[in-house]
Amino acid sequence: MTIKEIQEEIIDEFSMFDDWMERYEYIIELGKSLPIIDKEHKLDENLIKGCQSKVWLFSELENDTIRFSADSDAILTKGIVALLLRVFSNQKPQDILDANTDFIDEIGLKEHLSPTRANGLVSMIKQIKMYAIVQQTKLLN
Repeated sequence: MTIKEIQEEIIDEFSMFDDWMERYEYIIELGKSLPIIDKEHKLDENLIKGCQSKVWLFSELENDTIRFSADSDAILTKGIVALLLRVFSNQKPQDILDANTDFIDEIGLKEHLSPTRANGLVSMIKQIKMYAIVQQTKLLN
């Protein structure tokens, strides 16, 4: 599936909920299904700067695509990172770099987060894009 197709699927899923409490519950459920990052990757160097909670993000290149794993100490944040990994994991680095994140606005996520959580969301996206740059560079060399 392309990034755009996954984003459209997420938009459709979120449109089924009547209110934001249901959406928050869904995001928390997504977090429970997040594949846990290996303990060996749960290092300070994999912590995302700018997040209110602790969020670890690790990437590795597998067959020209990036596989991400992550964890967080906060249930809502864990769900948000699970949503991002659903979109960006197992995608080619260039596709990640070219992708927009308009789906976040379309589902209304950013406007329903506290300012510190919204900043954390932006930091998570920036880190995903930074990993894509690093992995793209490895592919080109």
